[in-house]
Amino acid sequence: MSVRIDETDRKILGELQRDASQSLDDIAKAVGSSKTPVWNRIRKLKEAGVIGQQTVVLDPEALGFEACFFVLIRTSAHEADWQAKFLKALKERPEVQEAHRLAGDIDYILKVRVKNARAYDAFYQALISEVRIHNVTALLSMEEIKSTTMLPLGA
Repeated sequence: MSVRIDETDRKILGELQRDASQSLDDIAKAVGSSKTPVWNRIRKLKEAGVIGQQTVVLDPEALGFEACFFVLIRTSAHEADWQAKFLKALKERPEVQEAHRLAGDIDYILKVRVKNARAYDAFYQALISEVRIHNVTALLSMEEIKSTTMLPLGA
């Protein structure tokens, strides 16, 4: 189902990206509309798949997850069964916040959030015991400079 996004929809989506917990009244006020039309637009955007899962953003450091690693993976295996096994291993690991298949010299990049280097090593050892990986490079993030889930919704 495709949906046409107009300026009001963009404003609604911007408000939801900023704070999805705000009331319909607050969103309606911010976009210059009333509650019922805003609710209808949000419902249509959800039905069209524009709005996906709604969650809460947690502070990893406040919860003791102080280490963020970007893991670069090169593989010599590209068969479908290897890929299925690898993807299953990633999906079963809650430490993996993001996983991307890349074009270029690196096959995959993972964003892995753990409590410390020892926890990363446990993750790494478990991963390589399940799937054959040609080369792994782990980069420790020293400082998170910017992190957002917000999309630039300008027209």
